[in-house]
Amino acid sequence: MKNEIIEWIKTIILSLVIALIITTFVKPTIVKNYSMSPTLQENDFLIINRFLYKRSAPKRGDIVVFQSNLKTDNGKDKLLIKRVIAVPGDEMIIKEGQVYVNGTMLEEDYIPETYTEGDIDIIVPENKVFVMGDNRGNSMDSRDEILGLVDFDVIMGKAFVRLFPFNKIGLLK
Repeated sequence: MKNEIIEWIKTIILSLVIALIITTFVKPTIVKNYSMSPTLQENDFLIINRFLYKRSAPKRGDIVVFQSNLKTDNGKDKLLIKRVIAVPGDEMIIKEGQVYVNGTMLEEDYIPETYTEGDIDIIVPENKVFVMGDNRGNSMDSRDEILGLVDFDVIMGKAFVRLFPFNKIGLLK
């Protein structure tokens, strides 16, 4: 009886340690809007790597989840999911509907429209990224003064796996 109790205690402690490790390094999240369509749809269930950006900076093309200064209906800070377009030191230009990073026009096969609204010419400062949704016509992103550039400090992690809907399970590109 005593050995059985010890085994139960070991199992419970091991389960708690595993749960703590998982919640420290990954976070589940559900997409709540269409700003990343067609890449992500409303109600897609994603896993976010929370540990990645503790060791390295976001890269161009990463899909990131971050805490914004926008508020939800119940007053909480709103989480947003967007694609990193430019990183610190990059010259970011949007003109005549085209996006240029460091003088090269981006080939963005993940966006549904070929025209990107905006007239922007900036150099991204240290510890910030320029983000945009894939659904450019329906995305509040770094082009909007309300959101602006995103600080590294508010990025929760990189979206890397879609778990739902089941017919789209897999790694995000």
